[in-house]
Amino acid sequence: MTKMTAMANEESRLTASSMGQIVGLCSAEIKQIVSEYAEKQSELSAEESPEKLGTSQLHRRKVISLNKQILQKTKHLEELQANHTNLQARYDEMKKTLTELKSYSEKLDKEQASLEKIESKADPSILQNLRALVAMNENLKSQEREFKAHCREEMTRLQQEIENLKADRALGGEEKTLSSGEPHDALTPVMSHNEDLDRRYNMEKEKLYKIRLLQARRNREIAILHRKIDEVPSRAELIQYQKRFIELYRQISAVHKETKQFFTLYNTLDDKKVYLEKEISLLNSIHENFSQAMASPAARDQFLRQMEQIVEGIKQSRMKMEKKKQENKMRRDQLNDQYLELLEKQRLYFKTVKEFKEEGRKNEVLLSKVKAKAS
Repeated sequence: MTKMTAMANEESRLTASSMGQIVGLCSAEIKQIVSEYAEKQSELSAEESPEKLGTSQLHRRKVISLNKQILQKTKHLEELQANHTNLQARYDEMKKTLTELKSYSEKLDKEQASLEKIESKADPSILQNLRALVAMNENLKSQEREFKAHCREEMTRLQQEIENLKADRALGGEEKTLSSGEPHDALTPVMSHNEDLDRRYNMEKEKLYKIRLLQARRNREIAILHRKIDEVPSRAELIQYQKRFIELYRQISAVHKETKQFFTLYNTLDDKKVYLEKEISLLNSIHENFSQAMASPAARDQFLRQMEQIVEGIKQSRMKMEKKKQENKMRRDQLNDQYLELLEKQRLYFKTVKEFKEEGRKNEVLLSKVKAKAS
């Protein structure tokens, strides 16, 4: 019985240690294993002697086993939560990076479209010249970089040779002097080599200076061409200028028309005032001279003749005004006919401009197709 109890305890210990490996399984499998473990534990407890293994000890053992499982599950849950937090942070970071890349890609697409639009509107000869100058500039820059690298390598090599020569001279100078007796003749090849290197260095330096001058001149030419291209207004700018000029013309025309109406009204009122003043003066004169004219027949006849002359003058003035009115009416009709002709010309102009724009658009499409085929 004691052996069976020991075997049961050993089996119980093995089962508890294997629980840590079963944690990664699914929940259904874990429940099944736990139930099997409980059944086996109950069978073992039934086989054991009630004298050696009490109910409290069985309960304590089950509690310890369950606490171990709870701790293992809690630890696994914390690991999963930490892993989830890290994955969520990485996901947010990658999402932010993707958004930035998308916005940068859209910005690049817009800039490329605007550059292609400007390039399509620019002069092809100027663009070709500009491309050649830019390519030449890049080529000169690459040559300058290569030349600088070559000069640095050559300088390093020469410095190393100089150091080696100095070391050789410091170590073996005295022995060579004693053995040969001609120290100046031994150093002559070294000095000539150094002079040759100095001469080559000066030549390369002068060549680099000339290349830099040429590059600066090319950069100035490129800047001038850029400035000329920027000074040429694009088609959209020309259309905007045209619209603005039309708006200004309409505003000026409206102000001019209003001012002209004010002048006409002023002249009409001034003429009316003059005629009213003449009428008032005539009525006052008639009123003042009427009593004297009616005093004698001769004065009355003279007064009547004067009145007839005044009426005749008024009739002549009226006829002149009627004639002037007819002339103004005829002029108005002529101006109206001219206005209608100008309206017809304006419609024809707008129609021609629209057709020209359409043909220009077709021309641009054909040019882009030709360029695409050529490239």
